[in-house]
Amino acid sequence: MSKSSLVIIIYIIGLAIGALFLNLWSAETSPQKALLGLAWTAIFLIALFYVEKDKNE
Repeated sequence: MSKSSLVIIIYIIGLAIGALFLNLWSAETSPQKALLGLAWTAIFLIALFYVEKDKNE
């Protein structure tokens, strides 16, 4: 399994946990929960960037 696949799987698991336990996808999402989702996505993009950068070198 490649590192990028592992990063994607961890991201999806994190989104599922956020959706089930933190109600990130509910209609009454607070700004803090929205920022948490954005931060999780930013971490995912940074991790994916570094994994792909290491792959190319």
